[in-house]
Amino acid sequence: MFLYMLIFLAYHSSRWIPRKQRLKFQIVNAVVITLVLVPQFYVIGRPKSSRYCKQPLLNNLSASIAFSFIASGFSVIFTLIEPIPQSLWASYHVFGLLSCGKGLCTTILTLTAKECVKITPELYYMSLFLTVASILSTGFFMVRGVLWLTKLNPGTDLSGNNERPAVPH
Repeated sequence: MFLYMLIFLAYHSSRWIPRKQRLKFQIVNAVVITLVLVPQFYVIGRPKSSRYCKQPLLNNLSASIAFSFIASGFSVIFTLIEPIPQSLWASYHVFGLLSCGKGLCTTILTLTAKECVKITPELYYMSLFLTVASILSTGFFMVRGVLWLTKLNPGTDLSGNNERPAVPH
């Protein structure tokens, strides 16, 4: 969910900038993409990262790099295009579900890889960072979801029984 949140933040941040000046926002976007990708490439390039660990943290990091490239594409497209087609929104939300699943897998792999901290420390700590980022971003979207649900009209009767009056706000 961490990468899904980064796309969300890039999209909503770019909407504060006038349409003709959004190309300048791509510099900020490129810096964020670099900050996400460079540490992952650094860790995957370390000799210790290729050592055997019981949990497939190296495979998980490779998947995380692939997800990061997809997320960078979404963030560039979402900050430049207006209006965004429904099919692109749909694919973004599918990416969010996949990102949530990947975050869950990362969390499980990290929690079950305690012995990997001695064998592949950089890889373990990168996985730990991705786990914490995923948990925090999932919490962000859970809070957003609860706030969205509380904004729904409490006087709306979904059962079809319209006998009670709606509560005015």
